[in-house]
Amino acid sequence: MSVALEKGLLRVCATADVPLGEGRPVTVGDRRVAVFHTESGWYALDDSCPHRGGPLSDGILADRCVACPLHDRRFGLADGAALTDGAAVAAHRVIVRGEGVHLEIAEELEQAA
Repeated sequence: MSVALEKGLLRVCATADVPLGEGRPVTVGDRRVAVFHTESGWYALDDSCPHRGGPLSDGILADRCVACPLHDRRFGLADGAALTDGAAVAAHRVIVRGEGVHLEIAEELEQAA
């Protein structure tokens, strides 16, 4: 369950819910989001790979990217950019306050100019 912290920022889980080096799915409204905890910080992307809908939260993390568990399509954790063939996924702002992980959900996928 998401809890509003401030306008546009929702608490989606506790830091203990996402072990280092892994991702977990959360639901915000009708949107599934993958939350990742890495050595370089916390990241959040839409959870569904645009190729075949694979759950990115189950993907393998490496070098600031996640690989879809179905067909190895890769996405940058910071911006959701497609690092292999295909479309990008939306990236969401993550704020960690105390033991809470909070998201600011992107309105839409920003397209590169």
